[in-house]
Amino acid sequence: MTGPTSRPPRRSALLRATTVVAAVVPLCTAGWFGWRALDDSGPAGASAAASPGAVVSTSQAPGTPMAPPAGSTPTGATPTGTPTETSTPTAETPTPETPTAAPPADLTGRTIVLDPGHNPGNFAHPTEINRQVDIGNAHKECDTTGTETDAGYTEADYTLDVTRRARALLTARGAKVVFTQDGDRPWGPCVDERARAGADAHADVAVSVHGDGGPASGSGFHVIMPARVVAGKADNSAIVEPSHRLGLLLRDRFHAATGEPYADYVADEGLDTRSDLGGLNLSAVPKVFIECGNMRNSADARRMTDPQWRQQAAQGIADALTAFLTTH
Repeated sequence: MTGPTSRPPRRSALLRATTVVAAVVPLCTAGWFGWRALDDSGPAGASAAASPGAVVSTSQAPGTPMAPPAGSTPTGATPTGTPTETSTPTAETPTPETPTAAPPADLTGRTIVLDPGHNPGNFAHPTEINRQVDIGNAHKECDTTGTETDAGYTEADYTLDVTRRARALLTARGAKVVFTQDGDRPWGPCVDERARAGADAHADVAVSVHGDGGPASGSGFHVIMPARVVAGKADNSAIVEPSHRLGLLLRDRFHAATGEPYADYVADEGLDTRSDLGGLNLSAVPKVFIECGNMRNSADARRMTDPQWRQQAAQGIADALTAFLTTH
């Protein structure tokens, strides 16, 4: 704010011109340096380490390797052509908004399921992942391979990296974090098993993390919330309302942390409500999906392959879950 208005003493024209030039030059210079400093596919078709002892996996096939170190990719999982990561944001990277306030950080006694979409090994198991499973109102594939960027960075590798980073943040706040898979099984799990993970873990909440394979001309992120489904083995009536509250929090916190715009190919301000996803139809705990960006779009792909941006994505997810668990 400025102080009370007052009339300054008169100055000569030469003195006023000199003052204007002296004021404008530093401002332009500062502005130039500021600019230099910025910089089911998805469920429809479709790394930071946790504290020691914090990893809990819902299942692991006998004889399969344990999860790789944080930030690494399971051996043989990533197709040839995966780009070398760089921590330098590009000029296209949106400027994250400054969060208004950090959410409360005590999640002691709370349990969260994180569901990294797809699995790096799904490519080698087409028979298993194409098996049809009952999602209540339909039958769908057990799982899919997911999408990837033009350079070959897969959705499955992206989701594992971001969820591991989110796990580290959440366990530091006292939460118990359960993964549906942590690169520790050869394929899957199926969507119905992923949905059961929340109930099996007696979790308070669950989030499934994805990268979308939308039209190449489209960009941005969106959150998918459950429609009410009461059909066959599905009855998610009890979770629809809290899941929608979680979806709004996740949209707002993810946008604040990353600066990523709402998807311009989804109609409702970064929100979508669906009844065709087994992971939502069959869940017994509040759950949403997040499509963190469109991996088929070149600008989104540049952001999603940047580890610094992926840390911001994990921050937005962790902050939304924290807000959900501490404000009701």
